[in-house]
Amino acid sequence: MTEQLVFELAAPEPPSFGSFLPGRNAEAVAAVRAIAAGDTAETCLFLWGAPGAGKTHLLRAATAAVDARGGTATFVADPGELLAHDATLLAAQALVAVDAIDRANPEAQARLFTVFNGLRERGGHLLVASDMPPAATALRDDLRTRVGWGLVYELLPLADADKPAALAAYARQRGFRLADDVIAYLLAHGRRDMGALLGALAALDRHSLATKRPITIPLLRDWLQRDIRLDR
Repeated sequence: MTEQLVFELAAPEPPSFGSFLPGRNAEAVAAVRAIAAGDTAETCLFLWGAPGAGKTHLLRAATAAVDARGGTATFVADPGELLAHDATLLAAQALVAVDAIDRANPEAQARLFTVFNGLRERGGHLLVASDMPPAATALRDDLRTRVGWGLVYELLPLADADKPAALAAYARQRGFRLADDVIAYLLAHGRRDMGALLGALAALDRHSLATKRPITIPLLRDWLQRDIRLDR
């Protein structure tokens, strides 16, 4: 239980495309990258899937990518927050990303409808996420039709069998090799969702660099014991 707590407390890195492990979602990720780059004629991209599939990660990664290229983007974590934004200003942005649109109330739906039309007129883009496909949402008909006009992708969670290879690939991206026994230990202790696992792996990488020791089971145990002592 203590080890699980330490893994849960590992600080996550800011969401980016580089830290998203696509698994069976390569086509969807490519589409999100394209809309973040402004390299698509579609006004809207609709992502749906079960909680934990990575929808929020991709929305945040897309807005960060737009910011990095000097564009303007807004991430809206809850549709109700749309009411705090000026619709005209949102419609003038390169990208507006709205999470959980299936939970939008009537007022938020009306604001999103206005924003969609403004983005389409100005060549901007809308990226939305939902736990269910457009046709299954309770959105009003005109909004549901518009967000379903463009590309629609289901995001599939990374299968447990694919996680060892995905973690090894993520480690290679960061410039180090992750041994099989360390991967097995990571998967055996703490939460198994990829956000928590990548947060733990990034924290281990930072600790490895600070101590100038490779990531091994002994280093992992020392890191856990260190954080346990700090918590006390």
